[in-house]
Amino acid sequence: MSSSHQPTRDIGRIRVSVGGVVQGVGFRPFVWRLARELGLSGWVGNDARGVRIEAEGPPDRLDALIERIRREYPPLARVERVQVEPATPLGEPGFEIRASAGGPLATLISPDLATCADCAREIFDPTDRRHRYPFTNCTNCGPRYSIIAAMPYDRAHTTMARFVMCDACRAEYENPADRRFHAQPIACPRCGPSLELRDAAGQSLARGDEALAQATAAVAEGRILALKGLGGFQLIVNAGDGEAVARLRRLKRREARPLAVMVPTLAAAAHFCRVSPLEARLLASPEGPIVLLCRHAGGWGEICEAVAPGVPELGLMLPTTPLHHLLLATLGFPVVATSGNRKDEPICIDEAEAAARLAGLADLFLVHDRPILRHVDDSVAQVAWGRVQLLRRARGYAPLPVFSYDEGPPARSRTILAVGAHQKSTIALASNGRVYLSQHMGDLETPEALTAFENTVTDLGRLLEARPEVVARDLHPDYLSSQYAERLGLPVATVQHHHAHALAAMAEHDLAGPVLAVVWDGTGLGTDGTSWGGEFLRVTRKEWRRLARLRRFPLPGGDAAVREPRRAAVGLLWALLGPAALERRELVPVAAFKPRELEIIGRALARGLQSPLTSSAGRLFDAVASIAGLRQHVSYEGQAAIELEAAAAPQADATPYPFAFHENGPTEPADMDWGPLIEALLADLKEGAPPGLVAARFHATLVEMLLELASRTGLMDVVLCGGCFQNRRLLEMAAARLEAAGHRPWWPQRVPTNDGGIALGQVAAQLWARGAIEAWAAKD
Repeated sequence: MSSSHQPTRDIGRIRVSVGGVVQGVGFRPFVWRLARELGLSGWVGNDARGVRIEAEGPPDRLDALIERIRREYPPLARVERVQVEPATPLGEPGFEIRASAGGPLATLISPDLATCADCAREIFDPTDRRHRYPFTNCTNCGPRYSIIAAMPYDRAHTTMARFVMCDACRAEYENPADRRFHAQPIACPRCGPSLELRDAAGQSLARGDEALAQATAAVAEGRILALKGLGGFQLIVNAGDGEAVARLRRLKRREARPLAVMVPTLAAAAHFCRVSPLEARLLASPEGPIVLLCRHAGGWGEICEAVAPGVPELGLMLPTTPLHHLLLATLGFPVVATSGNRKDEPICIDEAEAAARLAGLADLFLVHDRPILRHVDDSVAQVAWGRVQLLRRARGYAPLPVFSYDEGPPARSRTILAVGAHQKSTIALASNGRVYLSQHMGDLETPEALTAFENTVTDLGRLLEARPEVVARDLHPDYLSSQYAERLGLPVATVQHHHAHALAAMAEHDLAGPVLAVVWDGTGLGTDGTSWGGEFLRVTRKEWRRLARLRRFPLPGGDAAVREPRRAAVGLLWALLGPAALERRELVPVAAFKPRELEIIGRALARGLQSPLTSSAGRLFDAVASIAGLRQHVSYEGQAAIELEAAAAPQADATPYPFAFHENGPTEPADMDWGPLIEALLADLKEGAPPGLVAARFHATLVEMLLELASRTGLMDVVLCGGCFQNRRLLEMAAARLEAAGHRPWWPQRVPTNDGGIALGQVAAQLWARGAIEAWAAKD
């Protein structure tokens, strides 16, 4: 070692450990550039805990390095921890980037990210070597979670390992000054994945750019294209072709649920919908979710009404990969881009699976040879009350942790698995002080869906090197997720559905309570064995109590009432008017049944047979939509409530209906009584009030109900959660009224307010609830 590099007393050395999303996001070259700029020596490298740095130089410059790491880190990074300790100066020359090292896993896995602006420019630049290359990516964008086989995140641990880099890509990959330095999916036309177009029989029709050209022409002709995207297959059709959209709906058995639409640019999105600055940023963000936007009044333009019948909103997204950019730029019109699956099945992720499961649905298959290891659907978001609210958490967000905690006693450091609910399935893993939430998996209705669920449990645990020691499930024993939990042979904790909703929101916002949790959804099994869904809970981290509920009413036919709002309406009217309700043939839901059907329903209601009582807010929405004449049958969950909200949209404001509050003694929750509401609503309809006015007054009444209970309890923090608070009108009105009354409204934003957030609440119950640790120990 030369004397010029010998350590002196005015030279120091530090060891730095950085945790968070710091791999695969350009963190090492960022540190390398900083160190060179500051004239420091040493090295930076990845390990299983994140990024390790050893830096040597004058103390003031070392301080500057740490300050700038905390302040200037790359845009896609997420720094959770920077730990610094002194070290002995070594006098080494220069600053280098070292290869990754192993060790116990503690770093975070980066999600898949939409194409960045730099890569988008390259694919449309005829002079660039990646011109029209559909797998262009860099450190700032492209596949991550969908291709990672193991940590740390290196090319050898991804599905790109099979592709040997050409000299040009290798030079970029090894150059710390290049934005593709250690971009693990780096590729170009010479050495990377390639496209192939196949027909429905699996025969190859074209490759490369010609495959894309033929696929584009097929979409323009009205055919259905199955496209292998970032995290699975999508079904693509011309969004302006009513016949093509109707055919897709028929083949996919998706009668009316709104379909997502991909548009080429932000300007195109603004052409179809009102786009606020926050919504524009969300559309163009690296996460690239589908964003629910209010359609411009006065027509659909180049998007046919069959895309989203009966609702004033469109779910729009921008191109998420170079392949989508090229497709949309050539077509010049919006396309439907919906998940590549059949009803209640997970999306397909490989060619063989797509050929088998999408047979008879897709006309052509545009595929590629970069394997996808796990399905990652498109995320869905909206802006409510000036804040982003995730409704489906998947691509761009999963599997980043959603909550951190102090591990505390040894028993609490155990790895906890939470298996969520039955619909909008997600799982959660608590390990090493963090709770990770999986990508959205859909409803557990089919064997294929259950297999995908089980694979996700295994896969996420393996990837995080976290082996569950305790499992938490919903109270309902018939959920497939609950039955799976019981088969694991681990200590099992049950968490009531609505309590889990409340805890998920509290965990996200780090609320200790007490809070008033207004939990409104479809249904969930209550601790008394009945169906809950319109709940007012007093919740702290350690205990909870049911203060009140929406007045209960029977659901004739049980689960059939979920598919037929007219049944919920008849049950509601029976609870209000008794048997005389079935004689009110002037009422739309009563008239929707044949006399013989009403006779059978009447006998069942009178005897309490197949007519469970429920406090469900979701079923109350259904009943009102039915009574208002909007919807008697639904083809997808929440359709009646969505159309009721849509009907209210033109009404800027409305006078609430009356309601009542009844105490039921010290052992029973109070009733928030909708009886006066329904009586006044019926009077409105009799006088010819339009459905939109009735819908608006109904929404206003619900807000007054929750405000009334907040006032009665005196609790300042009010949590609004459950699937009903996906209703933007309801949420925004409630937040405004609560805030005006001096309360602090909270609602899930980074975690879905629907059942997609249940798993987080189940984990929080185990981390916080009194006696949970002792219960685990007793079961060992």
